[in-house]
Amino acid sequence: MAMIAERGLEKLTMAALGHEVGMSSGHLLYYFRSKDELLLQTLEWSEGRLGAERGRLLTRTTSARERLDAYVDLYVPDGHRDPHWTLWLEVWNRSQNADDVARDRQAAIEGVWHRDLVALLAEGVSRGEFRRVDPDRFGARLRALLDGFSIQVVIGLRGTDRAHVIRHVREFLDDSLLTSS
Repeated sequence: MAMIAERGLEKLTMAALGHEVGMSSGHLLYYFRSKDELLLQTLEWSEGRLGAERGRLLTRTTSARERLDAYVDLYVPDGHRDPHWTLWLEVWNRSQNADDVARDRQAAIEGVWHRDLVALLAEGVSRGEFRRVDPDRFGARLRALLDGFSIQVVIGLRGTDRAHVIRHVREFLDDSLLTSS
């Protein structure tokens, strides 16, 4: 992740990574079989760390909306070339040619984010904080919105930054979920 943050994925070769960690590229390939596997395992490691953080924020004793805002904050990239999101984009791109096992592993990562969001939305609906929505359908749409905006942030689309995206998403959530007072 440090190499991705410092140099970007285009300069992350097995030889460069091996040099950085004091191993040969052949030794890395012995453990990871391919660059695709190395990237996927790195993403799984990174997602494990984010999953722990997401778990902490979702179990806070705050309103469902405050926790939903925290979920969004965690989801949206920090900025252009965010290493975690840069890695995600590369894994998504490579998944076109991935085998079923790799695709299942990627789907598992996506699934955890979705399940946590659906549970949070269902809680907000059941407590009367949110309008009655189908949590699964709304969650799928919200994640698509977050993914689209996040891609714009991480690729550095002019006029789109993290703060701009957060404002858009919160406005969308206000319009779509908040009950009339």
